[in-house]
Amino acid sequence: MFNEQQFLLPFLIILCANGMKGVKNLPIDYAENPEETGQHHEGDIVLDDRNGILSAKSKWPKHRVPYVVKGSFSKKELSIINRVLNEFHQKTCIRFHKRKNENDFLIINNKSNGCWSNVGRLGGRQELNLESTKCFTNYGTTIHELMHTLGFYHEQNRYDRDDYVKVLWENIKNGMKVNFEKLKRNVASGYGVAYDYGSIMHYKATSFSKNGQPTLKALKKMNEDFQKMGQRQGFSASDINKINKMYKC
Repeated sequence: MFNEQQFLLPFLIILCANGMKGVKNLPIDYAENPEETGQHHEGDIVLDDRNGILSAKSKWPKHRVPYVVKGSFSKKELSIINRVLNEFHQKTCIRFHKRKNENDFLIINNKSNGCWSNVGRLGGRQELNLESTKCFTNYGTTIHELMHTLGFYHEQNRYDRDDYVKVLWENIKNGMKVNFEKLKRNVASGYGVAYDYGSIMHYKATSFSKNGQPTLKALKKMNEDFQKMGQRQGFSASDINKINKMYKC
C-alpha cells in the first residue's frame, strides 16, 4: 500500500551550514534582490496544484534536467546561464541537458516580468523566468531560481528557523506576512545540513520591509562563507551539500 509519509521528500527546505555561536551586530545589506520583490508566493515561487505535496516524483529522475532556452536573451545573459549550468555540473551530480523529446522538461524564458520558478519537477512542461537585465544583476539569481526548480524552498522558511532568526513581524509590509510562514516538519528536512545564513536560498535581512527596517534578525553568528543574509554571489558550501544529499550524488 502506498505510504504518503514514506515518499515525502522535503527537499523544500533543505538547508545548510556551519557552526554558529553568539551574535553581535551583523551587517545589513539594504539593496533588494530582484527575486524577493516579485508578486508570486515568497516573491519568486509559482505555486501549482500539482505541487502541493512534494514526493519522490517531484525530484528530477537520474539527476537529469532536460531544458530549452527561449526568449530574446543577450549574449551576456546566455553566457551567465551557461556558466551557472556548468557550475552545477562541476559541483553536483545534477546534469542539465538540451531537451530532445522528453515529456518533462524546463523552459528558461524571459517573456514575463520578474525572476521566478516552480519548486521541484511538476511533470510536463514547466517554466523558469529570468527577466532580462533585472534578473542578471546578480550572478547568483540564476542559481537561486534553478535550486527552486530542483526542489528547494527558501532557507528562512524551514521548520526550525526560530532557533536561528527572529522574524520582526511589525516591519513586514501588509499582506506579505504569508511569505514568512514556516514549513511543517513532516514535509521539510534539512538532510542533516545545518541552517545557513549564507545560503543562496536565504532572504535578505530587510526583505518585504515596509519601513526599511530589518524583517529578519540573526540569532547566531553568521558562517564564514558569506557575511550577509541574502547573498547572491554564488553557492555556499552547504548549498552544494544539500543538493548532493537530496539527489544522493
